[in-house]
Amino acid sequence: MRPATTLLLVRHGRTATTGRELPAATQELDARGHAQAAAVAQALAALSPAPAALYTSPLVRCRQTAAPMAHALGQRARLAAGVRECDYGEWIGQPLSRLRRLAAWRAVITTPSTVTFPGGESLAAMSQRVWATLLDLAARHPGERVVVVSHADPIRAALAVAQGVPLDLFGRIVVAPASISVVRLGETPAVLAVNLTDLAAVVGR
Repeated sequence: MRPATTLLLVRHGRTATTGRELPAATQELDARGHAQAAAVAQALAALSPAPAALYTSPLVRCRQTAAPMAHALGQRARLAAGVRECDYGEWIGQPLSRLRRLAAWRAVITTPSTVTFPGGESLAAMSQRVWATLLDLAARHPGERVVVVSHADPIRAALAVAQGVPLDLFGRIVVAPASISVVRLGETPAVLAVNLTDLAAVVGR
């Protein structure tokens, strides 16, 4: 049996649009987001054994979050397209206050497994590609710790799969900016932590 891999799923740091709109791929971290990324990098660098690899969504806000981690860990941040944000299509750049008034928003909240964004991707397809990517990364790094920098919905979807929770309930999982969620992929998936701010308390130093 292959040794279990521990995945440290990090949401990118805060941006100027966090909680306000669905950001474009070019959205950058704000000053607070950069500070959050630096703090997470310090926490990761304190781990022993250290994470063996660092992967990131190709979107700018994730690459900026991963940059201080790469420096602290002495590693290259490798791109993993499979953990990129859901493609929200025509909704990208739209204020959440406006989107919440749309009739389609009700399905996003109550039955996300049925939702395909206009001109974009379905949440179900996003969930499947993220989970497949994480399984692939685990296969590449048996018995190791791996950092994956991604986005709120992909991380929530992965946590739902790992816990055997239907996608229609994934919105109940909170994944804050610069938080760390920990999943162990072995014989069966196990969720060790969600929305974590004290990493050492869960995975040790």
